[in-house]
Amino acid sequence: MRRTPARTACLAAAVLLTALAGAPGPAAARDLPDTYVVARTPGVLPEGIAITKDGTMYVSSDGTGALYRGRVGRPDLTPFPARGLEDRPSSLGVHTDRRGRVLSVGGATLTVHDRRGRLLETRTAADGPLGAPHLNDLAVTDDAVYVTDWANPVVHRAGIRTDGTLGPLEPWLDVRSAFPRFPARYWLLNGIVADAAGTTLLVASNGTEAVWRIDTSDKGIARLDLGEQSFGADGMVLHGRTLYAVLNYGAPHGVYIARLDEELRTGTVTHRLTDEAFTLPTTLAKHGCRLYVVNSQLNEPPGRPPYTVSAVADPTCGTA
Repeated sequence: MRRTPARTACLAAAVLLTALAGAPGPAAARDLPDTYVVARTPGVLPEGIAITKDGTMYVSSDGTGALYRGRVGRPDLTPFPARGLEDRPSSLGVHTDRRGRVLSVGGATLTVHDRRGRLLETRTAADGPLGAPHLNDLAVTDDAVYVTDWANPVVHRAGIRTDGTLGPLEPWLDVRSAFPRFPARYWLLNGIVADAAGTTLLVASNGTEAVWRIDTSDKGIARLDLGEQSFGADGMVLHGRTLYAVLNYGAPHGVYIARLDEELRTGTVTHRLTDEAFTLPTTLAKHGCRLYVVNSQLNEPPGRPPYTVSAVADPTCGTA
């Protein structure tokens, strides 16, 4: 989940890579808005999104660091009173957990808020091999939170204790072992998702234009085989064996959907939703038979209000 200022880096990476080798059903969806207004204040630049089972929507702001909250049944979001974000100028990935807590990342920090916006915990990542971290996205499992670092080729991890609190946020895996000759500064780690069991992670890398599969038990890492498809995804959602990804570099902007094998090692891209009027989409959420796509406007900051989320039909809804 990253912005276009890295376009030049991504282009260089592509050259090097070549050289180196229970929710609403379809009927209910007809009554829901097609567009949600996150904010009308200049400079918000929405980036991340999460939607809970009950239809509560959270959207993060890359431009200000704030969080916004709304409902899938209403077209307007309002500021979420998340305490302790005053010193974080940018918020990127945002997710919720089974306890209803709101977890978000930006800069070097991972924060946890309750439903009322009370700050419960803050965890700070250490510098990586290339310097200060720039935390990008996160995946929450039963026993850990995994976080990607845009500035370093590193996945961080914070364990979840039995009482629900987080352990320290520590470097967990340096992904360079999967592609040793690829320059560290061009990995550009973006979206991250986990399977339901928490045993497998999928991590998007803009620089390598690929998604990487990681086994959480032994840290084994390998490229997700999608055939000849270049897949430098930004934000992603994993629903069973279906991978939803937003692409905004090296391919027409939009949502790409892949059907994966049982072990999440190989897959085939089955749908490309590129005809919608997205404005530099960064990520998405799935709720019922709809996909909610963030229009970041990060290609032309500070963009032009209103800043929105677009809802489109999930073409895989009702299929195995």
